[in-house]
Amino acid sequence: MRCLVCQNQSIDDSNAPLARDLRVLVRDRLKAGDSDDKVMEFVTDRYGDYVLLRPPFKATTLVLWIGPFAVLLLGAVGTFLFLRGGRSRRRPDTAP
Repeated sequence: MRCLVCQNQSIDDSNAPLARDLRVLVRDRLKAGDSDDKVMEFVTDRYGDYVLLRPPFKATTLVLWIGPFAVLLLGAVGTFLFLRGGRSRRRPDTAP
């Protein structure tokens, strides 16, 4: 599970108070006899799919899956346009 405060760390790696609370919550649910699937269902019902390090691919998590690729594509297009514009400015005038 992902730490909701740190966002790029698991709850095991994070020192945030919320991550500690999630670790305690998971531990308590497991001690109470819940299965791993039941604990994951409980936590995702409470905090949403974003709490998972690998969220499922569905309409509500589409941005999480497609977002990084869209940003990369926009950066590549922007770089291409910037470099292409720079070349056209460097061409010498060919006036007759």
